[in-house]
Amino acid sequence: MKVGIIGGSGYTGVELLRLLAPREDIEIAFVSSRALAGTRVDTQFPSLRGFCELVFSDPDPEAILASGCRLVFFATPNGTAMRQAPTLLEAGVRVVDLSADFRLRDVAVWERWYGQEHACPEWVERAVYGLPETHRADIPSAALVANPGCYPTSVQLGFLPLLEAGIVAPDSLIADAKSGVTGAGRGAQVPMLLAEAADSFKAYAVAGHRHLPEIEQELERMSAEPIELTFTPHLLPIIRGIHATLYARLVDEDVDLQSLYERRYAEEPFVDVLPPGSHPETRTVRGTNVCRLAVHRPQGRSTAVVLAVEDNLVKGAAGQAVQNMNLMLGLAETAGLRQPALVP
Repeated sequence: MKVGIIGGSGYTGVELLRLLAPREDIEIAFVSSRALAGTRVDTQFPSLRGFCELVFSDPDPEAILASGCRLVFFATPNGTAMRQAPTLLEAGVRVVDLSADFRLRDVAVWERWYGQEHACPEWVERAVYGLPETHRADIPSAALVANPGCYPTSVQLGFLPLLEAGIVAPDSLIADAKSGVTGAGRGAQVPMLLAEAADSFKAYAVAGHRHLPEIEQELERMSAEPIELTFTPHLLPIIRGIHATLYARLVDEDVDLQSLYERRYAEEPFVDVLPPGSHPETRTVRGTNVCRLAVHRPQGRSTAVVLAVEDNLVKGAAGQAVQNMNLMLGLAETAGLRQPALVP
């Protein structure tokens, strides 16, 4: 089955190439980069030598259609897919968008947080949110899947069992989340330079992060009551990884939290609930499509504490996009995604 990647020169684009290139059931038929058009992919990314002999192309819709792709990934900055994807969608090509263009159901909210007018609001209501653990039934038939953000994935999977069971106060949620520097993308930015980010640790966007409305939107689907979330992101001096520490006030203190989490995720191939008392580490999910969880109730009091770790480039981006692609194309959901973590 032929697929294409629009925006193949960023971190999520090259991660898609890493995951897809070795597969025998998928052919990468098209990969684009405006800045690198005409350059061999393995010249820019020598890690792909022997796996990919493609040349970066301009993202011309006619060339994409001529390549015969059944599905196209958009690993592009916010604002790109909403302008380019409709042409492909109308031609019958299915799309997985890794940007935020189609994640928010309220277009006015999207325009306020992303600072631009939405180019195709008619496709927003037709898009399926691509978190398989909550939207698996709708993804296989979707023409357009809005792949979740990296922070939203860890926060949602961490809170999900508590909200579904209705055992926490939905106005008491706190997400203290940290991300490696690749979460900011591959563009040159002074705060992401080695001399700026290394040996340091800081919070950012405390007044409001763009992922907040996405997280609240999806958490409210899980809850019978309105959600109030305090979300504070931090920058970790590591390349890959997200660690989210989540807090919620229990309103039913008789529930066995460990059993609740184990039951909810027993059939989920990419959510791993650790034994009681565990403390997951980001390095245990490096390069994998796994979100690893541990649930605690400190001192037996009324606060549930959930620890969630994931690789922001895999389960937080490209791996989840491949998981969605597998579902959309009728392949095994786990195909190409079962590798163990890169340790050390």
